[in-house]
Amino acid sequence: MSDFSEHLVRYGVPFAPDLVERAAGSRVTTRDGAEVLDFTSGQMSSVLGHAHPDVVETVARAVATLDHLHSGMLSPPLLEFASALAGTLPGPLSKVLLVSTGAESNEAALKMAKLATGRYEIVSFDRSWHGMTSGAAAATFSAGRRGYGPPIPGNLALPTPDAYRSPFRRADGSHDWETELDVGFELVDRQSAGSLAACMIEPILSSGGIIELPPGYLARLREKCDERGMLLILDEAQTGVGRTGTMYAFERDGVAPDLLTLSKTLGAGLPVAAVVTSPEIEQTCHERGFLFYTTHVSDPLAASVAHTVLRVVARDGLTERARALGEVMTPRLLELRDRYEQVGDVRGRGLLQGIELVADKVSRTPNLALNHELTAECLRRGLHVNIVQLPGLGGVVRMAPPLTITEDDLHLGLDILRDSLAATAGR
Repeated sequence: MSDFSEHLVRYGVPFAPDLVERAAGSRVTTRDGAEVLDFTSGQMSSVLGHAHPDVVETVARAVATLDHLHSGMLSPPLLEFASALAGTLPGPLSKVLLVSTGAESNEAALKMAKLATGRYEIVSFDRSWHGMTSGAAAATFSAGRRGYGPPIPGNLALPTPDAYRSPFRRADGSHDWETELDVGFELVDRQSAGSLAACMIEPILSSGGIIELPPGYLARLREKCDERGMLLILDEAQTGVGRTGTMYAFERDGVAPDLLTLSKTLGAGLPVAAVVTSPEIEQTCHERGFLFYTTHVSDPLAASVAHTVLRVVARDGLTERARALGEVMTPRLLELRDRYEQVGDVRGRGLLQGIELVADKVSRTPNLALNHELTAECLRRGLHVNIVQLPGLGGVVRMAPPLTITEDDLHLGLDILRDSLAATAGR
């Protein structure tokens, strides 16, 4: 590998040892010719796999004809995309703001929520990850909070409903998420300065450890927000656009947010993101002078790519495919849980799943050392998993292969995971 130390800033994760020169489908290829099966869809983004022909054609056409405009100019690709995106969502969610990154979409959503409510306090999970820019970082509790001075005031944490680890238990030992949520909001109410604006959460926490909200949780959270006049913001950067087996993860619960943020999967690996909200919230924000005037807002290239992604997902039945392949994936991961003392839990939905590694099933002590060893062994054998290894993630190995992955490649990746676990768990 070329020496990166001369010119590159290190930004929080170790760099992989080999340079990647090309990528196609579910594989990336290094400079020395080694093929690696990509079980993270790049940065959890490439839902159509790498170099999807429809995306390649769209980018080539858009770059040649209409790629970037003054931020006050509109284009047919933007209007067509906004209409298509709104058509995939419940009626109230029909106003679209097109931006570039997940953090940017969350910044916009937070500003809209604060402006629309006239309040400033934001509630998010204590294992949240919403981005690295100032507002999103202040609502991120899993990592990156120390050493940069005070976060934006008014950010309050809610307990993450982790059924595997939560101390809130009923008499039969099951997870008492109702009490956990009640206690969480009691603490929020005590800490609040009387200016609760919104609750921002992921329907499935990814960096927080592939934590699914228990059935019924989102509906009760919606009630808690409504009782306090708070807006509900759902960050579906990693769960949106079919990955979990429904177009959006919130569909399982039948609870729509006031603001929805999309990124990663919406651009299938390219920098595309969006905020969607209701006409009422958009009108209020407009009347109060909403300002989010950035260099690449409403860019036609981004709109063209996102529209293509939506068309391909619908045309090729990729949402249903993610559900079906998830049903293939889950029992194979459960086999690992049943076989190895170090696999404490399996969780996730569709093609976003993970295993939690522990010292043993009794103590449930997180096994971050095994996590590192297993990730490295998988990569050595030709499988890329678990793109983030931060304290907030603990010992969870995350997997999010492209929705276009073949069933043979899905099994191959799971075979490599099985063999790598056999090689490392006994050390």
